[in-house]
Amino acid sequence: MSKKPANHGKEWSDADEQKLQQLINQNTPTRVIGLKLQRTEDSIRSKASDEGLSLKPTNQSPYNRRKK
Repeated sequence: MSKKPANHGKEWSDADEQKLQQLINQNTPTRVIGLKLQRTEDSIRSKASDEGLSLKPTNQSPYNRRKK
């Protein structure tokens, strides 16, 4: 049996939604977003879908590792 994240079942705050938006814009992997927000990957996917945000990777390297 796996341990539930700290925010399991809790409502999303405005700050959580803003952080989700920011992490998605930074091309952060879904699993890492879940760890940072202490939520499951499924809840991240669900909330992103509800907000109309795409979790599909853009054509860029994660964490802005692209060489300049």
